[in-house]
Amino acid sequence: MIRSMRALKHPPVQDLTLERLLYALSDPVRLEIVRCLANVPEATCGELDGGRPKSSMSHHFRVLRDAGLVQTRNVGTTHMNSLRGDVLEARFPGLLASILAQR
Repeated sequence: MIRSMRALKHPPVQDLTLERLLYALSDPVRLEIVRCLANVPEATCGELDGGRPKSSMSHHFRVLRDAGLVQTRNVGTTHMNSLRGDVLEARFPGLLASILAQR
């Protein structure tokens, strides 16, 4: 029996808050995920996990999705993730570029 994965929810642009965005980026693992996604069109969770346990990575991806940073789509049994750069730029102009420029 093949089960389809449930669609994940993503907040609309008007619901994005600076507080939630900054909270999501305050964790080094989540910031690393965002930096990686800034350099590719999309990537699987496995490509972004850095060898970390699936359970902790599920939490990190959920925080990133809830903050509006990441878009996740299902392709079969794989989650494909992309940065919501256009959405973030529309809501907070220049913020993501400024954050990504910091090292």
